[in-house]
Amino acid sequence: LLSIRGECDDAVIRVADTGIGITPELLPRIFDLFVQGEPTRDRAKGGLGIGLTLVKRLVEMHGGSVDARSEGPGRGSAFTVRLPRLAVPVEAVGTGPSRTAARGARRVLLVEDSADVRQMLRLRLELDGHEVHETEDGITGLAEALGFQPDVAVIDIGLPGLDGWELGRRLRATEAGRRMILVAISGYGQLEDQQLSREAGFDAHLVKPVDLDTLTEAIHGARTVRHA
Repeated sequence: LLSIRGECDDAVIRVADTGIGITPELLPRIFDLFVQGEPTRDRAKGGLGIGLTLVKRLVEMHGGSVDARSEGPGRGSAFTVRLPRLAVPVEAVGTGPSRTAARGARRVLLVEDSADVRQMLRLRLELDGHEVHETEDGITGLAEALGFQPDVAVIDIGLPGLDGWELGRRLRATEAGRRMILVAISGYGQLEDQQLSREAGFDAHLVKPVDLDTLTEAIHGARTVRHA
């Protein structure tokens, strides 16, 4: 069930379902990174536990808030997003060049096997004026990189088939790949993980959920960016 309404100076979006619900113990931590409920038989393959963290980060970046409510297991869940309404006409938004556009749009290849993460990153990159191509695994990512020849390749480390580190090494072994800015994204950010990314030829190692401002800096050539 989806509802949208105006409330004072906010736009309020509410999404509710009648699904598995959330336990009282889990509810206060539901937006924390890597937090997940107990898997059920029909959810044998769960995610990474980053989706709601990404939602919270994106909403807060726009000056809003999000909260979750549930009456318990088997009784569904409800999520409410509050965003400040624009105080200016829509036509006035974006009439001048954005900070990113002023710095120059880039050709960006996004290699990420999670459709949700891929969609979120692509949306942000395209809003910033970049031309974005995307693939979901390392093998097609390598072919796309050599064909598209992007300025920047944003590569998930945990890819199926050919992992991100091996993809980075193979790209650096090509003439086109040596000119690219390579940005690794991963659910892990220990010093060892960052070192492996450097050894594979990456210019930056960003930890999921990706800080979008840090990603912007990496895309524009901040070759020493490291985010743990």
